[in-house]
Amino acid sequence: MSDVFIDPSPANFAAFKALPRDEPMHMLNLLLYRDLAEYPEGHEHHAKGWSGRRAYEEYGKTSGPIFRRVGGSIVWRGAFQTMVTGPEERAWHDGFVAQYPSSAAFFEMIKDPDYQLAVVNRTAALVDSRLIRFQPGSSGEGF
Repeated sequence: MSDVFIDPSPANFAAFKALPRDEPMHMLNLLLYRDLAEYPEGHEHHAKGWSGRRAYEEYGKTSGPIFRRVGGSIVWRGAFQTMVTGPEERAWHDGFVAQYPSSAAFFEMIKDPDYQLAVVNRTAALVDSRLIRFQPGSSGEGF
């Protein structure tokens, strides 16, 4: 079993697809960037020497219009500081929570041909990531 993840496993993606598609969802994204982005040979950004962070910025720029078109928004974003509970050797560069009106909207986004071109930037950018679906709950003062 791998300790790094960029794309979902078939089993995890099947479990995601089996959940209700008509309710809002939040996706927690944890990102660990490569020092140097790894684009496939022949890609327009292959020889630019971009950092992983720069490649992820390109992913945001190129996928953002599709994300917004399907009703997505960022509800929280932060930069990693330290692991409080969890493995001490695990660190993330950035994290954010994306909100979607439904998983159907998420599927619409990832099936979009322009998104499929844009996601190459995400793959080139990351050495490890987590994408975790949550059902939105109420916020307030209590746990």
